[in-house]
Amino acid sequence: MIAALSAPTGDGRALRWLLILIFGSFVARLVLASSIGLGIDEAYTVATARVIALSTYDHPPMAWWLAGGAAKLFGTEAPLAVRFPFVLLFAASTWLAFDAGRYLYSPRAGLLAAVTLNLAPVLGWTGGSMVLPDGPLMAAMLAALCCVARALFGDSKDAARWWLLAGLATGLACLSKLHGVFLLAGVGLFVLTSRTQRHWLTSPYPYLAALLALAIFSPVLIWNAQHEWVSFAFQAGRAKARSFNPAGPLVAVAGQAAFLLPWVWVALTIALVRSAWRGPQRQRDWLLFCLAVGPIAAFTLITLNGTKTLFHWAAPGYLFACILLGRDVARDLADGDRAARWWLRGSLASLVVLFVAVLAIARWPWPVFTLPNGQVVPYPLIETQTWSEVKTSLAEQGLLGRPNTYVAALKWHEAARLDVALAGAMPVRCLCADARGYGVIYDNRDLSGADVIVIGQDLGTQLPDYTFKSLTPLAPIPIHHAGRQVLSLQVSLGTSIRP
Repeated sequence: MIAALSAPTGDGRALRWLLILIFGSFVARLVLASSIGLGIDEAYTVATARVIALSTYDHPPMAWWLAGGAAKLFGTEAPLAVRFPFVLLFAASTWLAFDAGRYLYSPRAGLLAAVTLNLAPVLGWTGGSMVLPDGPLMAAMLAALCCVARALFGDSKDAARWWLLAGLATGLACLSKLHGVFLLAGVGLFVLTSRTQRHWLTSPYPYLAALLALAIFSPVLIWNAQHEWVSFAFQAGRAKARSFNPAGPLVAVAGQAAFLLPWVWVALTIALVRSAWRGPQRQRDWLLFCLAVGPIAAFTLITLNGTKTLFHWAAPGYLFACILLGRDVARDLADGDRAARWWLRGSLASLVVLFVAVLAIARWPWPVFTLPNGQVVPYPLIETQTWSEVKTSLAEQGLLGRPNTYVAALKWHEAARLDVALAGAMPVRCLCADARGYGVIYDNRDLSGADVIVIGQDLGTQLPDYTFKSLTPLAPIPIHHAGRQVLSLQVSLGTSIRP
């Protein structure tokens, strides 16, 4: 494949290789999706998606709609079923990355952009395979890029249509994750800083596109207005200033590099720096830079005030850097650059090794590794371990489906794991202050007088804000992977709960 990419690549040849890439990576993602259990955020999304709503506590609702719709369509919440729409969407994202690179530069640049996108784990594999808002976000962002590029650089007669389609895609991006606002900011920055494109400030079409995006986003606004703007308060609270931390951006950048693979991150960063150095004179490069810089800068610099960010929050910015890097790699391969050839080979090989390692860890028992300090290295995929043994254990004890009895956890993510494991066999609640979506969907005051089976990894000695007529410890529930115990869940039966 590397040799083929180095050869002259016309539109037809690039399309053939693109279809091979899409089909091969699609099958690989299906294998991955069926081989590991749902992660913490995935289980939470699937469990809370059973209640259809205009929006959700944590994010805009697109991921919830997709997961809930897939569960109903396939009649199961099995990992492959609920992940399928996200795998399918990433196949579309691969095509859109190709289309953007092809339109802005050349067919070979588009093909290398699609390849680069698939080489970055946080973009191509977690975002492209898992039940996360990032999957539909990436597809919508790339669709918006394709439309905006044609509106800006194409036939002026078609500009109105492309602006409106860009507004549609931007609305879908915002309906997937609040990161969608960076599309509006990026296009605005480009138009303001590009002398030949500044005339769009007096055109109605960009404003109509923004209004269309707002209309599509309106379910989120309506839901939040009905729920005291809880989603925006939650997200704003995560950016709360704590104390000046000069090392924060370094940690953030290091995390971003790890999630992208360091050698992929270096290449993406070089492509971004080059486009920044050239400035608005190279308009197509500058458009991609303006779209990329927002999320990367925002979620890196905000750490200066002590805010703790998750490293994948900046990933949508690198999505646009993949188009730039695809152009650079295509040019270097055409020039016979051996470094580009070895970078591509090394990146592909490292991804294959990582993929095989994840599948092996998911399938076979994790060996016992003891560190010099005596600590045992935990099972690496513990966050994807299913808790299916909870349902079996409760059934054996005659507690499954017990009248006027609930299952509860003291942490929102444990409530989600229990909810997915029980698959509707018993109602699940979260008895904690930070209940996330469980606190919006359910009112725990309805529990009054019921019995509650409390399950978790660390129940402590009491349940805050709740009293019981009696609280009896039960036998712990061991959770196994490939025949070896990886964790133990504590269990207590509380009777006649009083919130």
